[in-house]
Amino acid sequence: MANRSGDIEEKLLWTSLGKIPGVGSQTFCQLLRAFGRPENIYAASLKQLREVVSENIASVIVQGNDENGLEQTRQWLSQANNHLITLAEPEYPKSLLEIADPPPFLYAKGNLALLNQASIAIVGSRNASVQGEKNAEAFAFDLCAYGLCIVSGLALGIDGAAHRGALKAKGATIAVVGTGLDIVYPAKHRDLAHQIAEHGLIISEFDLGTPSKPQNFPKRNRIISGLSLGCLVVEANLQSGSQITARLATEQGREVFAIPGSIHSPMSKGCHQLIKQGAKLVDCLQDIVEELNLIRTSPFNSLSEPDNEAADSAGHTASDAILNAIGYDPITLDNLVTISGLTVSDVSSMLMLLELEGKIASLTGGQYQKIM
Repeated sequence: MANRSGDIEEKLLWTSLGKIPGVGSQTFCQLLRAFGRPENIYAASLKQLREVVSENIASVIVQGNDENGLEQTRQWLSQANNHLITLAEPEYPKSLLEIADPPPFLYAKGNLALLNQASIAIVGSRNASVQGEKNAEAFAFDLCAYGLCIVSGLALGIDGAAHRGALKAKGATIAVVGTGLDIVYPAKHRDLAHQIAEHGLIISEFDLGTPSKPQNFPKRNRIISGLSLGCLVVEANLQSGSQITARLATEQGREVFAIPGSIHSPMSKGCHQLIKQGAKLVDCLQDIVEELNLIRTSPFNSLSEPDNEAADSAGHTASDAILNAIGYDPITLDNLVTISGLTVSDVSSMLMLLELEGKIASLTGGQYQKIM
């Protein structure tokens, strides 16, 4: 959808109204219900406005559209692939109209058609384990085969892995960010953000130039859950922002899924709490497929399928025994030597080989853990 100059000027009225202090998404929607489009709001009298909003807000609106700061948005919207979608347009995601406080408009970069594609959110810890990122990537990859768009927040850890899984599957993905779309946060995901903009979609309710602020991310999370049929939490501690997203998903009537983990891992405690509170325990793709009544739309080779390893004449290798001994909880080299009965040198060389093959990860404290 191209941005014509007339369209741009009309959209700037939406952003100008949104810049007024005190006009959040709920107040903005109250004004829209009372007066219709922003041009009608700016044309209303002080008396009419005071029946809907405070006197301070009404006075600012009566002063008229403030051009300050709009030129940056005007220039951004004139560029290809940049959009601003308002509540008044058919491209606005219908799923967000169902939530309590939909954003009045969304800045968007990429494929707008994804806004109304069936989606599932995948979220989790920024400080994810290797196995957690592997799980997020595999679930995202597999769910794309069911025609689902993967929604996440572009953060480090689980979010980034979910986006990468969708891109690897040549599927759809939406990144909902907590900054202006002219800023990439975190900076480490600059290349990933460019890939998503090219093959998927990045959206934000925040004005251009808005930096990363802690208070913006809970607001961002309601959009992540609101866009989705359900929310899969892969790893999360008890204070994780993913807990907020899961709570919002529940309030919005969305399904909540959680992957269990080791009882010793802080990154599993948030998921375990969600399961205790009624989230559906997920340990395989089929759990989500059955709950959401999904039908596969394309053939694929699952990332979660185990790799085949050439076996010796007995059907097993020594490294098989080490891999089986490691399991999914962290284990030390000394314990592996004791379990396997092999020498420290033999076990160390096998661990190095397994790590190079991507089957295990080395952790702090001289411990190792299997990667699915």
